Amino acid sequence: FVANVSHELKTPLSLLSLFSEILELGRVKTEEKKIEYYRIIRHESRRLNKMIGNILDFSKIEAGRKTYNFADGDMAEVIENVLSSYRYQIINSGFDVQTDLQRDLPSVLIDRDAMAQAISNLVDNAIKYSGEVKQLSIKTETRGPDLSIEIADRGIGIPRAEQAKVFEKFYRVGNGLVHDVKGSGLGLSLVKHIIEAHQGTISVESDAGKGSRFTILLPLARNGAE
Repeated sequence: FVANVSHELKTPLSLLSLFSEILELGRVKTEEKKIEYYRIIRHESRRLNKMIGNILDFSKIEAGRKTYNFADGDMAEVIENVLSSYRYQIINSGFDVQTDLQRDLPSVLIDRDAMAQAISNLVDNAIKYSGEVKQLSIKTETRGPDLSIEIADRGIGIPRAEQAKVFEKFYRVGNGLVHDVKGSGLGLSLVKHIIEAHQGTISVESDAGKGSRFTILLPLARNGAE
């Protein structure tokens, strides 16, 4: 865990140092390049902040001190905000993102920051573990008493025998392709904790080499009397 986290933190720190030094020394001659480097610095700062947030939240969960602030919320808006924060990375890596976010969905009782973190972790995994086919789709709909959120990719997938374990802390799939990408093993564990704190469920369907589909079910918000 320490080795994986250390490696994952070093990458954005190295990029922040590199591009800030280039800008400081005045080696960037065009305004277009400056804007590009500023975007990289902002993106890597957010990435670093997300990693640290995951570790701190995991620490709170382990200590039984994690709290949530629930209020009626629009998950479509939360998802759009997350995708907006990934815009540079999505464009830069050549991803095709398709969304089907219904506008007339009932509200759900959520902690907006926590749900944004959960969606962000799933989107991040889809981007990190995609191979040549870079496709991501996100769909929302009502299913009886629940709001369904599906996040699917066409990446390297998860072997069937390991799908039940991917939500365990520190667990990483024993696939050589997965270990080409460093990670802390906390992302999906945190997602599961957040969803269960919202009285919801998360499941995964996947085929090795064909991609994965994560499905979140959240209970629709009830009125105050209920």
